[in-house]
Amino acid sequence: MPGRDLLFCQPRRSRAGAALTLVFAGVLLTGAATGSLPGSLPGPARKSPSDAAGSAGAAAPAGAHQEVARAAAQALADGKSPMEAAERAVSRSGDRWAAVYSRSDYEEFQEALDGRYTGVGLSARRERDGRIDVTRVQPGSPAAEAGIRKGDRLRSVDGEKVDGLPVTEVVSLLRGDADDAPAGTTVALGLQRGSRVWTETVRRARLSTDPVTVRRLPGGATVVRISAFTKGVGATVRSAVRQAPPGSGVILDLRGNSGGLVTEAVATASAFLDGGLVATYDADGRQHALHARRGGDTTRPLVALVDGGTMSAAELLTGALQDRGRAVVVGSRTFGKGSVQMPSRLPGGSVAELTVGHYRTPGGHDVDGHGITPDLDAGGDALRRARTVLAGLGESS
Repeated sequence: MPGRDLLFCQPRRSRAGAALTLVFAGVLLTGAATGSLPGSLPGPARKSPSDAAGSAGAAAPAGAHQEVARAAAQALADGKSPMEAAERAVSRSGDRWAAVYSRSDYEEFQEALDGRYTGVGLSARRERDGRIDVTRVQPGSPAAEAGIRKGDRLRSVDGEKVDGLPVTEVVSLLRGDADDAPAGTTVALGLQRGSRVWTETVRRARLSTDPVTVRRLPGGATVVRISAFTKGVGATVRSAVRQAPPGSGVILDLRGNSGGLVTEAVATASAFLDGGLVATYDADGRQHALHARRGGDTTRPLVALVDGGTMSAAELLTGALQDRGRAVVVGSRTFGKGSVQMPSRLPGGSVAELTVGHYRTPGGHDVDGHGITPDLDAGGDALRRARTVLAGLGESS
């Protein structure tokens, strides 16, 4: 399938008539699965792939890509918005994973997969009572320079209260997605720290993500946390495994990982496998396979931590390690996103994605709509549970 680009994407929300692009909002896979990034997208005249079998989120019917392209072309000829016409056509397709990007949104999406984004450098989490708390401040970011700290409460963004909002929408407000806010624009953050309540105005900046964090636990075990699979993650994980103390175990923390480049997920699997099958996927009515590189560490005790926020490429990796008997999976059932999308360029420059197939684990399990069931429930303290499992595998953690 050289020259054809496939995507494993998570759901997108529509805002102001355009698909909302978030950092790590999708998962990109080149058709040849060689690790190279896709080049220019084919034009609207490209032939649609044949119907592929699937479960939830049925694959796009034959001609669906052409139908969307025709709607965009007709709108352009009539002096109307081709993107809005394409969105209506996509909505009628019944494909719950489909999306339409503007040209700028798609470029931003690709930058996010390269590990770059525009923002203020905050990570946030919604607590059970609906409040939004800062969970991380990226060093050197505008938020760090403004003195914002982990644990601060985020009350509002540009005057809009954020309590109760999904974290994805909060991220969108911080980035200024609705207004296509570039680096250098300001955003007013309403904050609280203890009894202190104040407003901090910061400037958005072009930032690079730090998707892999590595730390050593007392006793020697290494925790490798991957927040998303952007470029270079596989090599970083391989290096971390090689630098871990001989014989010590690794906890691969994939909780909250919403996806990323599938080639990087395969490269990460290669750090723990000596070749062999990672996943299969159907597209264009044909079966294709993804394989790990040889030479990975196959003896080091390994536990994979997952939860309901583990999605797409992270599920692909988890399924490979579980089915191959390489890791004990601890946590809760994963999200269940295993469908494959293909993008095509539309008249006017926008890009449409439609589902063309689904991937399966080495054991033949369909992830889409099902997720991956862990080997052991995490209980109240997932990390402690993982360390206990490592000890049972022969790791003194």
